[in-house]
Amino acid sequence: MQEFISLDGVVQAPGAPDEDTSDGFRYGGWTAPFSGGDDPAGQEFMAEVLAPADLLLGRKTFEIFEDYWPDHAENWPGVMEVTKYVVSTSLDEARVSGSRWPNCQVLRNVDEVAELRRSEGSPLKVWGSSLLVRSLLAQGLVDELVLMTYPVVLGRGKRVFAGGAEPATFRLVKGHVTPTGVFLARYERAGEVRTGTVGAG
Repeated sequence: MQEFISLDGVVQAPGAPDEDTSDGFRYGGWTAPFSGGDDPAGQEFMAEVLAPADLLLGRKTFEIFEDYWPDHAENWPGVMEVTKYVVSTSLDEARVSGSRWPNCQVLRNVDEVAELRRSEGSPLKVWGSSLLVRSLLAQGLVDELVLMTYPVVLGRGKRVFAGGAEPATFRLVKGHVTPTGVFLARYERAGEVRTGTVGAG
């Protein structure tokens, strides 16, 4: 999963003021003040994160992406060609398959995600999609976390780590702090949670 996340765990509407105003959220576009500047290591990190791979999205994120990326595909090479899966009980399959954002399919529940995950093929990358990610975390279906943590506290908004995740440890495999203080980090699942006493021999 890939998430733009605040220090207090909010992932809602990182990209634009009108991206997701549900529940009265008024801080949309909170990542913008921290972007830009000359940062080769940060650019390399993001190029890896944006490498072509099949996408798994919740309904709200799918609708945002479906509206945006066909007109801005030059900023994300391969985003038009990869397969896009949207998990939704309400979206019409015919409308999704006929979208101007091609190669889209509907999955009806997380069980179908688990089945897809077991099949051979491209890795699945989840962007945003807070409700979907919470369901995936609860069932232990997340192998990698890419967290882009911004130095801002928002106080309210949608969160992915809001309780109910299956306990697990993750290992940091790559990290970088940008000149504006954004911590870019990639973690891989490392096993079960182990406990002990700090300082014990």
